[in-house]
Amino acid sequence: MHHSDPSVLSIPENQSSTVTFILVGFSEYPDIQLPLFLLFLTIYTVTVLGNLGMIAIIRLSPKLHTPMYFFLSHLSFVDFCYSTVVTPKLLENLIVEDRKISFTGCVMQFFFVCIFVVTETFMLAVMAYDRFVAVCNPLLYTVAMSQKLCWSLVAGSYSWGIICSFVFIHFMLTLVFCGTKFINNFVCEHDAIVAVSCSDPFISQKVIFIFATFNELSSLMIILTSYVFIVITVMKMPTTGGRYKVFSTCASHLTTITIFHSIIICLYCVPTTKSSWLLVMVASVFYTVVIPMLNPLIYSLRNKDVKDAVKKLMCSSLSS
Repeated sequence: MHHSDPSVLSIPENQSSTVTFILVGFSEYPDIQLPLFLLFLTIYTVTVLGNLGMIAIIRLSPKLHTPMYFFLSHLSFVDFCYSTVVTPKLLENLIVEDRKISFTGCVMQFFFVCIFVVTETFMLAVMAYDRFVAVCNPLLYTVAMSQKLCWSLVAGSYSWGIICSFVFIHFMLTLVFCGTKFINNFVCEHDAIVAVSCSDPFISQKVIFIFATFNELSSLMIILTSYVFIVITVMKMPTTGGRYKVFSTCASHLTTITIFHSIIICLYCVPTTKSSWLLVMVASVFYTVVIPMLNPLIYSLRNKDVKDAVKKLMCSSLSS
């Protein structure tokens, strides 16, 4: 998935060799560099352990070999990936004076962040659809959510992420960059890169705005439609016990969706001005550093099946 055809990402010669970006990040706040380094290092450690742990638990527990956990393991994989694309560079920039990143490095970082963020957007929509089928058609669930369909939905999410990324990169590489540029962020994020180009970025910004809006609206439509049907079905249920079980499963999913989408909307659908760079940076911290840590925590702490699986694995490893 990671090896892309070099010709597609060919970067104009005159630019790539001479252009360097400097990620300004949090350098304007020298007093908090060390506390931030320790904070982000802790968050990153929890993210890696949490997400890889989640994948391992799901793989090792036969009881969790269901569509819901299949999607959750892919969500964990995506979270692990995009956190790893961003956080190590952020940590390095907090402790070294030299915050340079090459033109190619910056473009590649944006390319991978983009793949994983778009994939996550649709993975959350797929998970909502999965809950809809589970709640509204429980008898047909295993037939409806076949292994083939599950793989197709996941593959579709990754493929669309990759397509979006190539489109954005294509339009970004039509811009001209010159000399050394200071990027007002700690991550090579579209607005920040485009803001320092020497040519008019109008088309590139328009393209990303159209795609981001389409991705947001289409994934939110799937999510909202699924949840409207879930709520209607739950309200018809006679017992409160059944209602509680459904709502507790869906609550963790809704929590994740709400945090993720509110930050993405704040970042991409609100025009950025010079004064809002700090807001953009804080929002970027959230969706690239904090959210990947929250997902496994939200799902594991709220979820009885995951807790049981962990206990079971602990017991079996201790007894052996």
